[in-house]
Formats: sequence, C-alpha cells, structure tokens
Amino acid sequence: MISRDRTAWLQGGEAVCLQTPPDVSRTWRLVLLGAPGAGKGTQAQLLTSALGACPLSTGDVFRAARDNPKRAGAAIAAAQTFMARGELVPDSVVLDLIRERNRCLHCRGGFMLDGFPRTLPQARALDALLAAEKLRLDAVIYFEVTPELLLARLTGRRVCTRCQAVFHIQNRPSRIDGVCDQCGGALEQRADDRPEAIAVRLDAYRKITMPLLEHYRSQGLLVPVRAEGEPAEILARTLDALVMHEAR
Repeated sequence: MISRDRTAWLQGGEAVCLQTPPDVSRTWRLVLLGAPGAGKGTQAQLLTSALGACPLSTGDVFRAARDNPKRAGAAIAAAQTFMARGELVPDSVVLDLIRERNRCLHCRGGFMLDGFPRTLPQARALDALLAAEKLRLDAVIYFEVTPELLLARLTGRRVCTRCQAVFHIQNRPSRIDGVCDQCGGALEQRADDRPEAIAVRLDAYRKITMPLLEHYRSQGLLVPVRAEGEPAEILARTLDALVMHEAR
C-alpha cells in the first residue's frame, strides 16, 4: 500500500508537497461518502494505491492543525474558534478551508474528498467551486454498511496519531499492538469512536448527510458500493463499480 505526501493539504497556505504526484493514465476526482465506520479511510488508502488519487480528508486537516497550530491558516483558525465554543463550524468556513487548498483539487494525480461535503449546502458550494476551477467530479462513491456492522467497526478502530493510518483491533490489527505499521506512531481510539458517542454520530449523519445521496444521484454521479467483507473485497467491488459507472 502506498501513501501520498499531503503537505499542501494538511498545512494549506503556500505549503508544497515534497513528493511529486504520480503520472497516471486516468485522473480521478472523487467524493467518498458513508456513515462513520463505513471504512472510507481504509478504502481511501487502498484506492490511492489502485488509482493514484490523493486522499483529502478535512478531518486530517483539523487534527494536523491541532498538532501544529502555527501552520493552521485563516480558515482553520476560524473553525477552531467555533469548535472551542462547542458550536458547529459554518459551511462558509469549511468551504474557505477547501479554497485555501484549491491547488490540491488540480493535482495531476487526482483527489478523493473525505469528510467534505457533509451537508447539502456544502455539496452545492463544492459544485460551484469546481465549476469555477473548470473541474468536474467523476463519481461519488457511497459505502453502504448495516448499523450493526458500523458499531463493531467503530469501537475497534485505532488511528495513528502521526500519519493518520487506520487500523482495527480485530479486522486489521497492526503488527505490534498500539504501534503504526507505516510510521511507528502511537495508535489511539478517537473519542468519537467510543460507544457513548456513536449513536449521536449516526443519528446526525442520517439527518444531515443522507440528503447528499439524492443530490448526487440526480447528477448521475452516485456509485453505491456494499462495504461489507474484507477491505480487498470492498476495493475490488469499488473498482468494478467505477468501471461500470464510466461505461454508462
């Protein structure tokens, strides 16, 4: 499994990736949708190896800003002000975060947005931003998972505090307990992966994010994928679904 240097994405501003994007025969521009625990992070890593597209997670940006606040940028600083007050980050601020990193949208290796858009207004704003940049999405992959499986996945998930690689204590354990295979960083359970937080997250997802499905279905972009089974099986299902989508 390969990884991509996301310095420009994580730091924003004038930051530049040290790693040269790969030459790919087909540039993919994707959005990844799915409930918390649907496996978007794992599949993003696998799709990076398969397609060359760079995984762009807004959650990773917020975590990087937490660890390196001096590199946060204006949009992140504004977002942290709202979060410190316990308020939701406004759509306009989240969109500013993307705008500060719009060079990543033009990456010759392609991109996969994860965590944005989360709401219908954000989806419409992304449509407008891509149109202004003379870009278009190729597909919106929706990873479908049953609520029971989501619960099992979330409570067992562990994330590297350094490179954000995702592991699972049962389904995808690290070679050394608590240590990331990729960079040697410490693995931890996110606070929002604890059982008491999961019900709240899933309820919020259903109410806020599910309308995105109809938005992208109406544009002919939605590609549903059954996200059950081993990661390699889900990846194969996803690649097959993309081929069928392109053939339409």
